[in-house]
Amino acid sequence: MTETSGPTHSDLAWLPLVFGGLPHTEVAEAWEAMLTRFPEIPCWPRLPRKSYLENMYTQYSERFPGITLDDGTIYVDRRKDIDRGLETLYLAYLEDDLDYGRISGAYAAALDTLRRGDIAFQQEPLAIRGEVTGPVSWGHTIVDQNHRPILYDEVMEDAVAKHLRLKAAWQEEALASFCPRTITIINEPYMASFGSSSVALSPEHTINLFEDVFASLQGLKGIYCSGATDWSVLARTTTDLLCFDAYDYVASLVDYAEDLGAFLARGGILVWGIIPAGTPARSETVESLVSRLEDGMELLIEAGIPRDQLIAQGMLSPSTSLAALSVELAEQVLDLTRAVSLALRDRYSPVDEPSSPSSEEEA
Repeated sequence: MTETSGPTHSDLAWLPLVFGGLPHTEVAEAWEAMLTRFPEIPCWPRLPRKSYLENMYTQYSERFPGITLDDGTIYVDRRKDIDRGLETLYLAYLEDDLDYGRISGAYAAALDTLRRGDIAFQQEPLAIRGEVTGPVSWGHTIVDQNHRPILYDEVMEDAVAKHLRLKAAWQEEALASFCPRTITIINEPYMASFGSSSVALSPEHTINLFEDVFASLQGLKGIYCSGATDWSVLARTTTDLLCFDAYDYVASLVDYAEDLGAFLARGGILVWGIIPAGTPARSETVESLVSRLEDGMELLIEAGIPRDQLIAQGMLSPSTSLAALSVELAEQVLDLTRAVSLALRDRYSPVDEPSSPSSEEEA
């Protein structure tokens, strides 16, 4: 493996990063759950139990051409005249009009509360996290009136990437007013099916979709996949973070050690989802999860990835979204995430070099 040559973000090492939703229905309670545990990197939570509009697919659907919400379902009605909607989208894209990507309060209450100035951070954050559903997952979940995924409609496919690009860029700009360093996570659950008949995309096609979404982002950007996938495809994008379920799927990374080594060599960060987002969290401890993470690191070290890179370029997270859990269990997972982060930072924090003896001491 080559030595690290890309930019480093050593102050982020082993900090916790939370993405996805929470089960809370009250915005203030959700923000309190986040800010009391993760003041270093505040993350606005998606609240799908508060509103259907905060479902991870519906949340980013505003102003998409032909989008139709009908009794809890969402689809694109191609029978409508969508030319005007497409024209509006492409004009916004060409003019880099980020306001097109605005997410209203009805679709993201926690984000809206932050933007209104109603959230007080406990300390100056190191970074702030945003999120958008990725083009592969959004384009497969949103279907037309015939139940065909719009990602396989040539016109709609191009619109999907550009629509999500503006959503991500608008959000990044909004969050940058609270902290200049931003992290935008592209949530891609469908990448767990990449290479199967249900996700019939070539690697090059998939990379191009990601790059179209990334193109307007100025800060750090990441991709999250909740299962096993072809990590070589994701590592070949310009992403800065690769986020994965390290509790159940760390072994899936071993076959892609060379690609991950190149990703780390250019300064990439691996975000280890080592805290299980479910009932197994009830029986885990800080010590058991640190041990499980280090066992996973050993697998990658044996595959050829340098230990010092894994240690210096790691963060951690829950294994997936917490939205489906009870509030009590979700907050237990958040507590574990915080505690494991503190333990890893203590274990892997750089040891100060002893100072050189003074001339008087030498004498």
